[in-house]
Amino acid sequence: MRALFGIAWRSAWNRRFTLALTVLSIALSTFLLLGVERIRTEMRENFASSVSGTDLIVGARTGSTQLLLYSVFRIGSATNNIQWKSVQALAAHPGVSWVVPLSLGDSHRGFAVLATTPEYFEHFRYGDRQPLRIREGKPFGELFDAVIGAEVADRLGYRVGQKITLAHGSGELVAEHADKPFTVVGVLARTGTPVDRTVHIGLGAMEAIHLEWAGGAPMPGLKIPADQVRKFDLTPKNVTAALVGLKNRAAVFAVQRWVSTYAGEPLMAILPGVALDELWSVIGVGENALLLMSALVALVSLAGLVSVVMAGLNERRRELAVLRAVGANLRHVLTLLALEGGLVTLLGVVIGVALAALGIAVLSPWLQSQFGLALRLSEPTLNEWLLLASLIAAGWLASLLPGIRAYRLSLADGLSPRI
Repeated sequence: MRALFGIAWRSAWNRRFTLALTVLSIALSTFLLLGVERIRTEMRENFASSVSGTDLIVGARTGSTQLLLYSVFRIGSATNNIQWKSVQALAAHPGVSWVVPLSLGDSHRGFAVLATTPEYFEHFRYGDRQPLRIREGKPFGELFDAVIGAEVADRLGYRVGQKITLAHGSGELVAEHADKPFTVVGVLARTGTPVDRTVHIGLGAMEAIHLEWAGGAPMPGLKIPADQVRKFDLTPKNVTAALVGLKNRAAVFAVQRWVSTYAGEPLMAILPGVALDELWSVIGVGENALLLMSALVALVSLAGLVSVVMAGLNERRRELAVLRAVGANLRHVLTLLALEGGLVTLLGVVIGVALAALGIAVLSPWLQSQFGLALRLSEPTLNEWLLLASLIAAGWLASLLPGIRAYRLSLADGLSPRI
């Protein structure tokens, strides 16, 4: 065996340029395969972590998916709101630690407007319980302050100090609240969640811009200047939903049952993680597309690996024929090629894994800031281990093919020069 190792090493060194290209091909295939698989995995995890650290989402009694879509993803519309006294009763529950009310319905140039309390910036979490960060400015403090998401700022070119006006509703035909402009006081760092596409204002501000509105339309002849709205009671009458954090997660089902049997009005409480899994089962077509892409990349990578090894057979005709001439049998030839092919494949896979790790470490901040895709440097998943094992096995098997073919050729074919 030691002699075979020596022969394999000398043979590989004589063909170092060709083998270097083979190693590079394997490394690039590994890098591409792991990259696609990691993006596919992280896309699902990013979706599932659009909201984290929230134990319950409470809203009017409707479907769990509809409540999740509207309160978290700002998609669709609420069938009904919940009364402010219900929010207060929920906050007073002994098992509840905090409540963040959410009020939706208005928009700004196609982006959703979310009215909430300053506690939103304290308690809202996404990803692996990551808090919201202010990229520029500060959270809202005054009545007509607004904090915008990163995508709103980047797409519309807004900065701190910008004056903006909100629109009533979110359709194509909307009425502007032009008499009550807001000032952008903060820009949130990119999160890769619907927060990036949201304009955040205070609950009092939402009430202020609708003082002269009734039934979804402005009341004729009634105009309340922006500097006069503070004279009115701006306590909200109702909100769209509420994010709830519990003192003890073990009480989640008890609080959920209390919400469902609340006598004041029909309410429901959903577990965000469960609702997100249900939603992903409906809209997870993108994951299936990336899974198919991973399979195609694996197939192309393995086919390319076999092609590269087979292409080197002509270069080794004479070497293998000489080995047979001095008495090497099929077992010796196959062992020699298996050793060489296995080591070359393993080296290429190791380099590919290192390139993938380096790519994640270097590109992760840029992907997070530009596309909101958070890639984490972590141990390979089970699927990634299986892909790596498949590459190594395929490279090892491909290395045996030249030996089998060469052994079947005549000695004269290998020892005779070709012109």
